[in-house]
Amino acid sequence: MTNDKTDPEIITEDGWKNSGVRVVPGDQLDTSTPQTPGMNRAAAIDFARVGARSLWAGTVHIHADAKTGAHHHGPLESVIYVIRGRARMRWGEALEFVAEAGPGDFIYVPPYVPHQEINASAHETLECVLVRSDNESVVVNLDIEPAERPEEVRWIDPIHKE
Repeated sequence: MTNDKTDPEIITEDGWKNSGVRVVPGDQLDTSTPQTPGMNRAAAIDFARVGARSLWAGTVHIHADAKTGAHHHGPLESVIYVIRGRARMRWGEALEFVAEAGPGDFIYVPPYVPHQEINASAHETLECVLVRSDNESVVVNLDIEPAERPEEVRWIDPIHKE
């Protein structure tokens, strides 16, 4: 493989014209994805739509004063980017931990972690972008009795400690 040129072994027959960069218009997302109660997901990037082999990306909307059911995504890692609204995340075996995120914040959810997304606003839709580490649609809905008073957890950056 060369340092500054495309590897000739992976150039496609069409010279990347139709198999290179894809732009998926925001008004053409696929809503026929596995859903979690209380949440609407729409796929933008996955294998079926663009040939993505190892990631999934789309949008998530949670209506005002709504929350999802408890769930996890199996072996997948997830990143949520908050566009608008206020996200309250609960996680743990009894959803005993809680943290909040607002516009511009990123949320990381490791594999198999039971979690619940909550719209912390009674008046505004929570809008997020979601990216997962595989394009397989894994949503495992859980029947969890949530802890009555979750413990607030604040993230501590292991690299830039104060």
